Amino acid sequence: MSTLPTAAKKRTKRNPKVVINADDLTHLEGLADSMMRRQPVLADRLLEEIGRARIVASTKVRDNVVTMGSTVTYRDEATGQEKTVSLVYPEEADITQLRVSVMTPIGVALLGLSEGASFYWDTRDDQRRMLTVLEVIQPSANS
Repeated sequence: MSTLPTAAKKRTKRNPKVVINADDLTHLEGLADSMMRRQPVLADRLLEEIGRARIVASTKVRDNVVTMGSTVTYRDEATGQEKTVSLVYPEEADITQLRVSVMTPIGVALLGLSEGASFYWDTRDDQRRMLTVLEVIQPSANS
């Protein structure tokens, strides 16, 4: 009987599955390496996500998975507020156009998640929030 609570604890602590497009892998690893001096915690977090991700060919990535260029709608479970952003590389980031860099805490957290996935996100002011991915639209669908 004592194994059930342990199994339940493990299930609640497990991070959601992450899938990364193989075409993006080299660029993402290069970004993490170049950010190591300026933002080591964030770079480590990205490398950790890459390390636990399932790397798949671009043709095998499901449409409901957040990839580079995806438009993502997510909900902050504490406030109920929904937000829609596009996940982009740092050079394309523009918060006024809701283009969020993958090299931000929220960008790293969203990368590779599927619709319906909930995850904890640590804000820049050290608040822990639970967010849920509601919808993912791929770049080809945006054009």
